[in-house]
Amino acid sequence: MRMYLALAFLFLGAKSALFAQFTVSGRVTSSNGEILAGCHIHVGNAYVNADKSGIFSISLPQGKHTVSASFVGYESESKTILVASDQMVDFVLQIDVSALSEVVVSSGTSNANTQPRQTLKSAQIENYSNASLGDLVKEISGVSSLKTGSTIVKPVINGLHSNRVLVINNNVRLEDQQWGLEHAPNLDVNTAGSVAVVKGAAGLQYGGDAIGGVIIVDPPKIPIKDTLYGRAILNAATNGQGGSASSSVFKGYKNGWNWKVQGTLKYLGDLEAPDYVLSNTGIREKNFSAGFGFKGEHSGFDAFYSYYNAEIGILRASHIGNITDLVNAINNGQPAVMNDYTHDISSPKQQVQHHLAKLNYYRDWHHGRLDAQYSFQFNNRLEYDVRRGDNANRAALDLDLATHSLLIDFTSDKSKNLRFKTGISGSYQNNVASIDTGVRPLIPDYDKIDLGAYVTSAYDVSDKWRLEAGLRYDYSHVDATKFYLKSRWNERGYDQDFAHFITGDFGTQWKTNPVFTYHNLSASAGSKYKLGENLNWFVNVSLARRNPNPSELFSDGLHHATGQIELGDLRLKQETSVKASTTFSYATDKLAIEINPYINQISDFMYLQPTGLEYTIRGAFPVWEYRQADARLTGIDVTVDWDFLKNLNYHSTFAYVYGKNLDSGKPLIDMPPANWNNGISFKKKEWSEFSVGLRHEWVFFQNQYPNNDFTADVLVDGNPTPVLVQISRPPKAYSLLHFTSQISLDAIPKVKTTIVFGIQNLTNTAYRDYLNRMRYYADDMGRNFTLQLKFNF
Repeated sequence: MRMYLALAFLFLGAKSALFAQFTVSGRVTSSNGEILAGCHIHVGNAYVNADKSGIFSISLPQGKHTVSASFVGYESESKTILVASDQMVDFVLQIDVSALSEVVVSSGTSNANTQPRQTLKSAQIENYSNASLGDLVKEISGVSSLKTGSTIVKPVINGLHSNRVLVINNNVRLEDQQWGLEHAPNLDVNTAGSVAVVKGAAGLQYGGDAIGGVIIVDPPKIPIKDTLYGRAILNAATNGQGGSASSSVFKGYKNGWNWKVQGTLKYLGDLEAPDYVLSNTGIREKNFSAGFGFKGEHSGFDAFYSYYNAEIGILRASHIGNITDLVNAINNGQPAVMNDYTHDISSPKQQVQHHLAKLNYYRDWHHGRLDAQYSFQFNNRLEYDVRRGDNANRAALDLDLATHSLLIDFTSDKSKNLRFKTGISGSYQNNVASIDTGVRPLIPDYDKIDLGAYVTSAYDVSDKWRLEAGLRYDYSHVDATKFYLKSRWNERGYDQDFAHFITGDFGTQWKTNPVFTYHNLSASAGSKYKLGENLNWFVNVSLARRNPNPSELFSDGLHHATGQIELGDLRLKQETSVKASTTFSYATDKLAIEINPYINQISDFMYLQPTGLEYTIRGAFPVWEYRQADARLTGIDVTVDWDFLKNLNYHSTFAYVYGKNLDSGKPLIDMPPANWNNGISFKKKEWSEFSVGLRHEWVFFQNQYPNNDFTADVLVDGNPTPVLVQISRPPKAYSLLHFTSQISLDAIPKVKTTIVFGIQNLTNTAYRDYLNRMRYYADDMGRNFTLQLKFNF
């Protein structure tokens, strides 16, 4: 009996030793000592996440195990340990420099953890080194572009653009006369380390007026270690017979200090359509940026300066002298001016300079982080018309815009399940419209003060369900000085409604002092729910309000860049948007599908509409007036990414939006037509990272548009003849084919050399795009062979 008991105890003891569990714990920090809360720790199929202090604990049986730590933006680290008792294992992760340059598209709330995200690798940013921000983000489903020719490109998110889309450059809200339909964002895409697009008004920390969305451009991050690295990109293009060169150098120190410097030069001549030269469409850019900073254990700062300088030619044939020129341009089907190719740029053209300087300081404070930032921007915009005599080299529009901004933000991570962020902002803006142009300023002098406060929070209900909510208040005060012709003042009915704005009588003109004050409340609420191992469901509802911009309020005269008379309205009210969207996101190792339907109800939607003709000493010009109406935008964005074979990938995006004027029952003007992009690519890393791809771009006919055609007297054989001016009908649908290929070489020691060859519009298709303001006068750009050399050192 005693022998059986001894054997039983021996067996139980052996079994106990075999299945004994020991605790492996530790702390995860970054190379500069920052806590990496939420870091993923896994051993085989078991995993845990580090808590808010970076501490983790996991139970493991006796034996040999490999423990791995991974965190977004950092290099993963693995350690093999022999477990025979409780023990400590700490991880210090290094920043992954290769993962810092990417384009991220987020739909819904402002917290990335509760949103579906589409990520484009750094190479895709670099592939647009010779292009613009508007061209870059167009790669994303639901993001299109409003163009003036092929060189002025404004982003459009779910059918909305200009002041409804905020651009945040290095945490600074870009203020660059963005009200203009032909005013592209004044920044160099080569400064971007990451670009994020938040669809809808959920980016409350950036502003409550982002009815369309927010584009966030951040510079590359520099690791905390002794390192010196950089890149140089050379671009050449056959269409335009020019190219660009961009170079960046980054220096990091182990003690936390860092600096960087970057510059870009771009030089292109006339672009070409398949059948003719697009005269006077060259572009020049001279851009520079530099910064330095310090990242300590609990505090740090960052200083940054950028300079953007561009001279952009406007299609010469688009300069119309009167309504007869417009009719002839529409009816002829080809440009009225077709000169030989040249690199020269003459009038009409734009010259833009933009300075941005900022200083940011942060420190750990009360279980969170406190950020304070001051920024200054100065924007000078010159627009040149075709003028004669002494005015030939004199700008027709000269605007100086200075903006001072202050931000203070606090982010708290005291609670594991509940996090919040709050902040206040203030800005002062001064706009000066020069009277030395000899032309009545389209936009007046004004001062503007903005104040805002917001709070956002995220709460983890469970491992599967997260809720978010945010609230923001904004105050805005505009004080303008403007001269109105008395005839225009009375015609608009201002003598009855705004007599109190008059401060002086100057014969045929009133000197006025329009003053407006606005109070706005914005809000957002969102949810993320994990329906299955690979399926997530996102829901977001947002409220946003936008004030009339200076162009919408004060425009009064001929806009020389567009050849039309534009009239603002002092009676315009704030527009209010209520947007609801939902997203289903399915992702496995080989297949990712994202479907995002939405509806955006906008009260008092502001839009520009042709209303007739006005006769001047130069002839008759179309008159466009700012109007308001209730509107509804409904649409859907779809993205599919599928690795259907080992080295083959299929990528597809589809976007559709329908805008309706609820007051008139007619479609809204300038809504993007449905578009469907399909691409297939082959990649073989073992073949010197070789890749080749073909992409098909299909833009449908926009059959939903308002009929704003009008009749005008046009000289036919010397006699005034009534003619229908058909400015409304969109151009035909079109499809384009694009080719790209890439290979990396080790031709230079310690330098990775990448050669990229591409062909845009492979079949040299002649087409016109509905959202290109030059579509009345000429075809879009034809075939373009491009060659890019990238040197990473």
